[in-house]
Amino acid sequence: MSIFGFGPSATIDIELNGAEKRAMRRQETLDGTEGVDVPVFQDTEDVSGKVTLVVPGSKKLEHIGIKVELLGHIELYYDRGNHHEFLHSVQELAAAGEVSGSNEWEFDFKDEAKPFETYNGINVRCRYFVRATVTRNYSSNLVASSDLWVQKLQAQPEINTTIKMEVGIEDCLHIEFEYNASKYHLTDVVTGKIYFLLVRIKIKHMELAIIRRESAGSGSNVYNESDTLTKYEVMDGCPVRGESIPIRLYLSGFELTPTYRNNKFSVRYYLNLVLVDEEDRRYFKQQEITIYRKEIG
Repeated sequence: MSIFGFGPSATIDIELNGAEKRAMRRQETLDGTEGVDVPVFQDTEDVSGKVTLVVPGSKKLEHIGIKVELLGHIELYYDRGNHHEFLHSVQELAAAGEVSGSNEWEFDFKDEAKPFETYNGINVRCRYFVRATVTRNYSSNLVASSDLWVQKLQAQPEINTTIKMEVGIEDCLHIEFEYNASKYHLTDVVTGKIYFLLVRIKIKHMELAIIRRESAGSGSNVYNESDTLTKYEVMDGCPVRGESIPIRLYLSGFELTPTYRNNKFSVRYYLNLVLVDEEDRRYFKQQEITIYRKEIG
């Protein structure tokens, strides 16, 4: 980052150790108009690197301190002036004085708790970043930041019950459906069966959808958004009584995140089974599922 003013111009940069060897994820800006690829870190990893400050030529730059911070923010898009800070760790790099030429300082944030996964949503985002600041008395501060994408591994659930539900219209339709589990990892496969016990209406087709519901804010300022991530056609044509239809849906092809639940926002996933008859009437049944992370990447 270059700063120009009445004093000398200078450039400050942050380099995260090993960033070039890590998986990368796209971090969007608040307005969604641009983004940058950032390295992926597991929540238990230390965050280290170096800060470089270059003052050109023979000029000198006076400052009253240089520091580096590791920050975690939850940012609500409708309230951009405020954010919830859940992580703030500071390391002092240099006391007040003068610097010239090229300068480097190493930093290492060890054992810092990172309680949430990074998330880019419709109305909210959870963000981790390193920020370096050169504080000056009579000029604007020199600031640089570098984002990182945090992911959290979760243990395979000890209890993972199947889902069994019914869709029915009295004397017209009776369907039972069963999914193999209620909790899935991000690259899992949803399997199951649909049983037609009574069919007295003409069904045109049936589809299975994955819906993501994001809720952000609190009190009177709660914003809810639903996004249909995919629609999978289970059946085309009218079934007969006693028929069973298999379901197999691969989750790896979709941009899923783990299920989130905290006091600032939540992200939940639902399987939505929809039947459409020949008069385009829709019958549906929805069931929440839990998504968890099995591997980093």
